Amino acid sequence: MSDLVTGEAVVLGLQTAKLPSRALAIVIDLLVEFAALLVFTLLLSLALIGLDGAALAAVMIGLTVFFLVGVPVMVETLTRGRSLGKAALGLRVVRTDGGPVRFRHSLVRGLVGFFEMIVLTGAPAVITSVVHSDGKRLGDIFAGTVVVRERTPGAGGSTPLPPVHPHLLQSMGHELVAMDLSAVPEPLWLAIRQLLGRVGQLDPAVMIQMSTRLAGDLSARIGHPIPPGLHPAAYLGAVLTERQRREWTRAQEQLWAAGPMSAQPAPAQVPAPRPASGPVPAAAPAGAADGRPVRVLGLPAQQPAPATPAVAPTPVQSAGPVPAAAPAAPSLDKPAAGTGFAPPA
Repeated sequence: MSDLVTGEAVVLGLQTAKLPSRALAIVIDLLVEFAALLVFTLLLSLALIGLDGAALAAVMIGLTVFFLVGVPVMVETLTRGRSLGKAALGLRVVRTDGGPVRFRHSLVRGLVGFFEMIVLTGAPAVITSVVHSDGKRLGDIFAGTVVVRERTPGAGGSTPLPPVHPHLLQSMGHELVAMDLSAVPEPLWLAIRQLLGRVGQLDPAVMIQMSTRLAGDLSARIGHPIPPGLHPAAYLGAVLTERQRREWTRAQEQLWAAGPMSAQPAPAQVPAPRPASGPVPAAAPAGAADGRPVRVLGLPAQQPAPATPAVAPTPVQSAGPVPAAAPAAPSLDKPAAGTGFAPPA
């Protein structure tokens, strides 16, 4: 059993694959890869029969690298760590934290595996798997991966929870509302969610052991014992559901307290229309419009001046060009200007 620890500090307890099952899976994968390489080599030899020896050798090297390195890397990346041989024996490659492998993990495994299993005939892989406690080879050590069993003998695939009597859940529901969950730390909630998310991937014995440990820790913190006859995983799920319900109710109360108008933007202020340019008429005094006398403080009442009717302006008619003024007749009593001569009387 492996002591794999996730990012939430949950010990998975998965069963690692040992040397016999891993060796059989590798043999199946290598047989398929060499068969595909042989078929493609024969086809290309017939199609490229006119090539010289150097070009044919380059093509052979490219095909070898593609089928013995590229194909395993692509298959492990796309299938999340399950090649043909591993799928036949119920194995899977995972990270050391239990997560699925990615392209970089598969690439390191493929490159190191080409040298330790094909170039060096598999001797380093066999020695490392025998010595290592988790059965890792050099590719697993450098990539940070481990091969685990997905199907254990007698496990029957997934691990369903045993059925729970409805009366038991109903009686527990009244007690869940009165539980004080404030003393439960956040790492414990993360561990419970991680365990419940892997119910179908764990061995039944490991599942019962881990759920019993977490349920005991949870019941000790909230002060509520596990009801007799209830599976520890079902108890964890019920308490976790109650916590999520409280969080949802608290979020709704905060939204209602904020008010429905708090999230709406304030209406835009429309500026008042500016008056047209020009003189602003003075306001008439009170009482002048209805004909009553206007009384000013300290002065006798005065009658308002009668309104002057508005007279339309008379249009100016054009009389044509104005004739030049006629020269004035000379005066007989005065001499002409500038001559000094006076006419006789």
